[in-house]
Parts: sequence; structure tokens; C-alpha cells
Amino acid sequence: MSQGTLAIDLGSSSTLVGWQAAPGSPGEVLALPPLSRSTSDASIPSLVSPSGGSRWLLGQQVIEAGSEADCLRDFKAMLGQSNAPTTAEQAADALLQGIWQRLPQAIEPQRLVLTAPVQGFAGYRRWLQQWAECLAIEEVALVDEPTAAALGAGLSPGSLVLVLDIGAGTTDLALVRLEGGEGRAMPMAQLLRFAGRSLPERQGQSQRTAKVLGKAGISLGGRMIDRWWAKALGAPEPAPQAWLNAAEALKCALSDTTSAQVVLESEAGPRPLQGSRRELNKVLDAAGLEPLLDGLLNEVEAAARRAGESLDSIDAVMAVGGGSALPWVQQWLQRRLPKTELLVTQPLQAVVLGALAMTPALQVMDVLQHGISLRCWDRRLQNQRWHPLFLPGQAWPTPQPLELVLASRGDQACVEVQLGTPSGESRAEVVFVDGLPVLRNQEAGEASVRPWNQPALQIPLPAGAQEGQDCLRLRFGVDAERQLWLEGFDLVGEQQLSRQILGIVE
Repeated sequence: MSQGTLAIDLGSSSTLVGWQAAPGSPGEVLALPPLSRSTSDASIPSLVSPSGGSRWLLGQQVIEAGSEADCLRDFKAMLGQSNAPTTAEQAADALLQGIWQRLPQAIEPQRLVLTAPVQGFAGYRRWLQQWAECLAIEEVALVDEPTAAALGAGLSPGSLVLVLDIGAGTTDLALVRLEGGEGRAMPMAQLLRFAGRSLPERQGQSQRTAKVLGKAGISLGGRMIDRWWAKALGAPEPAPQAWLNAAEALKCALSDTTSAQVVLESEAGPRPLQGSRRELNKVLDAAGLEPLLDGLLNEVEAAARRAGESLDSIDAVMAVGGGSALPWVQQWLQRRLPKTELLVTQPLQAVVLGALAMTPALQVMDVLQHGISLRCWDRRLQNQRWHPLFLPGQAWPTPQPLELVLASRGDQACVEVQLGTPSGESRAEVVFVDGLPVLRNQEAGEASVRPWNQPALQIPLPAGAQEGQDCLRLRFGVDAERQLWLEGFDLVGEQQLSRQILGIVE
């Protein structure tokens, strides 16, 4: 029986499963009938239907049973929400469990690598952690999709890669430095671990290191583009699934030709549906896709500058995911990065093959996407305000903790540690108007902070502290599990306070 690494790239429209028998050996994509589309097309439609009685219909089974109209789809994008719908979690659980049960008997996974979108990474992580706990496997790792794609590009060590991943439900952008040996930077933690022991180090081999310099994402992808396109083609609102399927097929056809025709299977019978690349480009322009992508790229560029890098130093751009094939996207990349080589090799398999390349002899040095803020008292303004603890782009685990010294104020009995997540720099958000996704610009001004959905930590002040006297030294840091930790020292009583885990950061 072959032992090795299994990778699962759960997508909004298609899911891929990869296998690597031994570290350093070529990875392969597994076809898993009857879930896969065919023996030659190993992709699994991300469709789940409970219409099979006590057993779920999964992937290609849903299509062959004619159950697409009432099946569960697009559930991946919901998993990153703070309160993901139960139906979305059940559908994803059923699909991943079905994949696990249909693995070839000749393979035995020793470790599992799962991928996640940048947007909603923390919520996605919580769900995957719960699902992985039921597996008889000791090593489970999680990595964001654009980082995995960069690792699967096959570029030489030292390359600086920008990855644009436009999937069905999300758009992610990441800047990744592929380093060789130990790398110049301080080695960070191994891949995110949440279901088993640490990934083993291989003696006598240099480690490849991937350093994430910046990343940004938004919950908008090919499905929303299909809705815009269907409306432009004359679909009623909200667009029926048949219209969305036809719009998607026409959109894909226009990646290869300037005009195309597909058949719309409506209740009134089949009818031809025509469109041109020029018309589709006008729809994307009118929807505001260009300023949205510009905003994401600006966020990544700002993080790169903080890390001492420049977009002018990029060696290659990878455009992966189904949406990357749109000529409009290719043209946008060429306008923004005219001097950079554009790689579109295996755009659908890049993420899962890159995930296979990550274990066991690989380290990932990651950065915070959003940063962390602490609510504190401003003496000058005499009110509460948010003070940044860690900025976006901060490497984790933190090489040095952040230290704060707090003084007693009047009859204050305790210090309240209230944390929040600053909003991103992007000034665009996705809202739904009459069931149709619309990009809406946010008002400029001071960035808002979203308080964490948990009670604030109460730290009692030392007894006998005088007003204005320094009484507490607090140290904050982020560990290898993305956990924000707090250590305290009583300056009055000269004693150490117990270490606290405050939550998972993004």
C-alpha cells in the first residue's frame, strides 16, 4: 500500500484531489468515479443533493441524476462567514467525506493538505478543523490558495510571484517569495496545524521556504460575473439556474473566440443564446470590476513596500482559477504589470499541485491580512479609541512581542482588553440589490474596526496602585497556530500573570 500526501482543493464550482506518493515525487490529480466528471476529467463538480434518500448524491452523480435544479451549490463561499449556514457546512462535509470514502484502496494518506481562500480564512479554518477531527490521520495542514498556486508554479528559488486566483466564489491576490535553503529571513512556523502532531523535518535536506509578503481577497468570483452577464443577455431577475448555466458556458466560450453561441435550455424549450467578447467586456467594465481589482492590488503593493519589496521586482504572474481565462482579466494584468511574464500553466490544477509540494519539507512564512487593534483610553481626547497592535503585513509567528505599559487611572479596578479587526484598505464591497450582486464604493474616511465577537478580557489591577503609577506590563504576540497570546507582569507586586490565548487572527 502506497503512503503519502493527499491534497484537496475544494472549489465553488469544481473540486480537485491530488496525491503524492513520496516527498519530491511528481504529484498527480486523482479521478474518483463516480464523483469525477470522467476518467479523463478528474474534476469533481461541487454539487451536493439530498435527493438520494438517506445517502447524498455528490459531484457528477447530481448531474447524471438530473438533480441540478434543487441541489446545494456555491456553499464554499459561505464557509468563510462568521456564522456559516448549517446547510453549507453539511454540504461541504458530505462532499469531503464522500471523497475520503472513495479514495483508491491502494493509497494510505499519512498527511492531508487542505486549501482555503484568503477572504474568510479564519472561518474556513474553524470549519475544516471540526471536519478533520473525525479522520484517522495525524497530520493535517491548511494553506491559502494563492500561496499554494505559487508553490506549484515550478519557478526557481528566489522568484517573486504574484498570484491572481479568480474562482467561482472568491477573488484572491497574493505576493509570494519562493526562497531556497534556510532563506535570509528568520524561519517561521511550519504549515498551520490543527489536527495532529507537527510536520516532521527531513534530515540532510535543505528546506524550501515560501514567504508571503502580502495578500488580499474579496467574496466575488465567477458566479457573480455569470449573474451580471445573464442580466445583460436578457435573463429575468433573479436569473434561473438554466440562464446562469448558459451564461457561464457562453462566458467560457468567449475566452477562445470573439463571438459564440450556446443553447439555453429553458422551460419554453431550447433557444440559441449569442454574445460577443466585446459585450462581455462592457458588462465587466460597467460592474466596476477594474477598480475592485485595482484596490486589491494596491493592498498587496502596500504590504510589499512594508516588506521592502516592489511590484517592479516581480518575476512572474500566475493567473489561476476559472476566471483567470477571461481575456478581460489578462488585459488588466498586462496593463498593470506590463513588464512581467504571465504564467497560465495548468490554471485549474496549480493550487492542488502546489499544496502537494508543501509537505513535509517546506516552511511557509505568512503575514496577517487585516491586522489587530486594541481599544484603549486616550488621555488627551478623554475617550476610547482603537490603537493598532499589529498592522496588515505583520509576519507571524511574531519574532518580537509587542509590549505595552499601563498606568492606573483613578479608582479603576481592572483593565479591559477589547480587540478588533480593522477593515481593509479596499473601498469596494459586494452588496445585493434585488438579488443581483453589485460593487459599491465605500465612503472614504477613517478605517472602521470590527470588534471581536467575544467578551473582553478583564485583568484586575494590582492592589495598592497609585493613580498614574505604572502597574501592568502587557506583551502581545502571534504564535505558529495563528493564536494571539497575551502575557502580563504585575509591576507593583512584581509577579508574572498567567498567559492567555485571546483568539485566532486573520
